[in-house]
Amino acid sequence: MLPLTFSEAALHIIHANLARGFRGGERQTVLLIQALAGKDAVASQTLVCRPDSPLRAELAATPGVRFVGARHQLAGHRRAGRATLVHAHDAKAVHWAWLHRRRYKTPYLITRRVDTPIKRKRSNLAFYRGAYRCVALSRVIAAEVAPLSPHPVVKIPSAYTPLAPDPDVARAFRARYPGQFLVGHAGALVDRHKGQRVLLDAARRLQRTQPDMRFVFFGRGEDEAALKQESAGLENVVWAGFKANIGDYLPALDVFAFPSRNEGLGSVLLDAMHAGVPVVASEVGGIPDIVRDGETGLLFPPGDDEALADRLARLQDPALRQTLANRATQRLADYSPDAMANAYLALYAPLSPPRTARGPSET
Repeated sequence: MLPLTFSEAALHIIHANLARGFRGGERQTVLLIQALAGKDAVASQTLVCRPDSPLRAELAATPGVRFVGARHQLAGHRRAGRATLVHAHDAKAVHWAWLHRRRYKTPYLITRRVDTPIKRKRSNLAFYRGAYRCVALSRVIAAEVAPLSPHPVVKIPSAYTPLAPDPDVARAFRARYPGQFLVGHAGALVDRHKGQRVLLDAARRLQRTQPDMRFVFFGRGEDEAALKQESAGLENVVWAGFKANIGDYLPALDVFAFPSRNEGLGSVLLDAMHAGVPVVASEVGGIPDIVRDGETGLLFPPGDDEALADRLARLQDPALRQTLANRATQRLADYSPDAMANAYLALYAPLSPPRTARGPSET
């Protein structure tokens, strides 16, 4: 394979994501790379990821993308070589980007996706202070990053997944529960983060007063066995398992519930809105950035299962559901993959190389 030749006008971007699995941050990495692949300003993209990363399969058909394997922060630097910019998409990638700058003087951009506190240790201070720019998904994340960044933090939210759902999947799933009001939840089954126990407690409260309401949990995770055991006596709870094509199932729902205890933004809420499903979510982290209470969804205090049960009972009103879904759909243009890509391009553009340079050969 011939070496890449950097043009004077186009951008050559290294994306780094060293996550082991595939969660919301990895989905957003895929959506951004795919959207950038269609932009004239982008000549090529390199993804530095683990050799066994699901990102490779997700992006295998995306033109202009090459892969460099790296199991840890010290690997893959020579094969990735020089570029216009390194975009770090997760915590380990931040370390990788900082090391790459030390070797090649390549500026790097950090996207912070979680609202957990950043430890003020020496390495983190160096990583964030050395960044060309820092991006946060929401206001609450921006407030956490701001003290560490020498530049103003830019807020660029996540994007919805622009897939047309298979109506046969939703129709078949819905047919399993005739006459039932389906409240769905999708996320990693990790209660300390996603708060599934709050939704289970709401199900307990509603099992007698709302006998037609069925709670459907999609996902897998470390708390799966414990949560299933705790819900064994609840006849209104269904564990549907992990669905790689969750977008096909969302239209089957009457309401999407998201009881997170902490959340950077919650991009699955955008997918639910894109499917035309009204949402109810905890008022925590970056969720209020996209769910405006009473306008594009309903919010409740985090951890308050009584308040969640109240909101779910209110959402049995079809007129309210339709109003919330319509208003949410009207705002989705701000959360498209193209809008996200254009926002990042505005940050990348000032670094467009002024002269011709040679890039690394593909591996």
